[in-house]
Order: sequence, then C-alpha cells, then structure tokens
Amino acid sequence: MIVSIGTTNPAKVRAVKLAFAEIDLIQEFIEADVSSGVSSQPFSDEETMKGAINRAEASRKETGADIGIGLEGGVVETSFGFFLCNWGALTDGSLSQPIVAGGARIQLPLEIGAELVKGRELSDVMDEFSHRTETGKNEGAMGIFTNGAVDRTEMFAHVVKLLAGRYQYEKSRQSL
Repeated sequence: MIVSIGTTNPAKVRAVKLAFAEIDLIQEFIEADVSSGVSSQPFSDEETMKGAINRAEASRKETGADIGIGLEGGVVETSFGFFLCNWGALTDGSLSQPIVAGGARIQLPLEIGAELVKGRELSDVMDEFSHRTETGKNEGAMGIFTNGAVDRTEMFAHVVKLLAGRYQYEKSRQSL
C-alpha cells in the first residue's frame, strides 16, 4: 500500500511515518507538495479542516497513491483567547467522504494572537518570538509552548493514528 503525504514539511512527514510505523500494510510513502486551498494561516476549525481534506485529496490524485493524508495546523479565536488547532484527513477514493480527525489544543500567549490578527503567519511569529528558524518544520508552537513535552511531530502523529485507526475500522466494516 502506498501513502501519499500532502506536504513536504518535515515535521508532518515524520508524523505520518511515525504513526504508520506499526501498520504492516504500508509499502511506500510519497511526499507531495500540494496546496491546502485555504489561506496560508487558517483561522478557524472549519478552514483548517478544509485545508487538511484538500491536501489529502490532492496528494492522492497527484501521486496515484492508495491513501492520501493531509495535515493542517491553524488557530482558533475563542472567548478565552487564541488556541492552536490541528486537523488531519485521510482518503482512499473508495470512502464516501474523507475520514477527518482533530488533535490537541493549547492556548497561545496574547502577544502571539495579537500578531496573528495583524495577518502574520504563526510560523513567522514563532521564529521571531523564539529566536529560532523554521520552528514550523521542527518543534512548532506546540513544542515551544509545552516546553518540549509535546512537539509538532508528536501532535500530528496522534492525529494520524486517529485517522489510521478509523480507516482500519471502516475497512473492516466493508468486509463484513
């Protein structure tokens, strides 16, 4: 079985490979640099979810893989402040709709939210805030604000495990 990953972002690619490591069905992973079809900084659950679905579908179609995986990170504004959100989607062409799962959330400091409202992307704000480069390809805001307890790869790996488990459940139902 071939899995297409709808990104070349190293943190997301590691997450997919880590999550699928225990599944013997996977023979190959293909990274596909596809568009999310949403803004570069998704600002709602709905937009972030749509980006994940778009990436899953586009990567599978572009590569001809058996399964397409899309992962998207975003920000949600609530009455309690700004929160990271992350969504994933899996499609294989035989499902009536993509399988979608969301993951961990953590509140962002007010000064980070203030920069996002100005239209800046979280990855740029985090690089500046942390005095590091390419945090979005490494630990991400999740890793920084959890002091390394949970990084971006681990956060997305959890989402991919949810997707893979649901996929296996759906496939087992189809074989009944």
